[in-house]
Amino acid sequence: MATFTAKDVQALRQATGAGMMDAKRALEENDGDAEAAAQWLREKGLASSAKRSDRESTQGAVAVDTVGNAAAIVELRCETDFVAKSTDFVELVEDLARLVAAKGEDAVSERQEEIDRLKVTLKENIQLGRVARFDSSDGSVIDTYLHVQNGRGVNAVMVEIAGGSQELAHDVAVHVAFARPAYLSREEVPEDQVAAERATLENISRNEGKPEAALPKIVEGRLNGWFKERVLLEQDFVRDEKMTISKLLGSAELKRFAQVVVGQ
Repeated sequence: MATFTAKDVQALRQATGAGMMDAKRALEENDGDAEAAAQWLREKGLASSAKRSDRESTQGAVAVDTVGNAAAIVELRCETDFVAKSTDFVELVEDLARLVAAKGEDAVSERQEEIDRLKVTLKENIQLGRVARFDSSDGSVIDTYLHVQNGRGVNAVMVEIAGGSQELAHDVAVHVAFARPAYLSREEVPEDQVAAERATLENISRNEGKPEAALPKIVEGRLNGWFKERVLLEQDFVRDEKMTISKLLGSAELKRFAQVVVGQ
């Protein structure tokens, strides 16, 4: 029986780019000889994924799932739209989202072997992308929205609201999917970004010939518009542009949101 250690398996994986089980089998088939095992993997076509690791993964799919009081978003990245909408790829990202919702973000490591195997099967650089999980607290509700295109999720959202209904949470999730805010509140926007935008708007207004005395008021008005594009609470609700998200919430509190869009 071949004698080798877990470190031997890891070293072979790093050298060849093969999956864990494939590396282990290669060592078993070659009596623990690393060089022979690497050659065996090459001949079987299982070592080629190492060459793909530097290729850019700009395509992919996202999935959302809820288990009990928790919800999760998981993104799986690949190189082409063709692979992103394949059955094996979509099913894996859906399984990963279900696993994270049930057990936590670190649970994705349990499926690393399947991700590695998919690299070989589909012949692309496939990587785990962004992972997010919300676990609701007492008095709050979580809802999700997934925009599906060509058979795979491309835009996933989770929101948590305290003191509001499930329907309200869903409406906000749909809004986030289409409006794509960067921040929940004005206070979350980095101060350096605000300062840079204020300076830019002041220069623009001055170059337009606006009166110097009126510049502060003009700049603040334009800065409010800039915030409205980026801050969720200040955006106009996509289903009723006469109402901001803050007004839509009423007495409810929007505690947090997460959004993952393929390619961003």
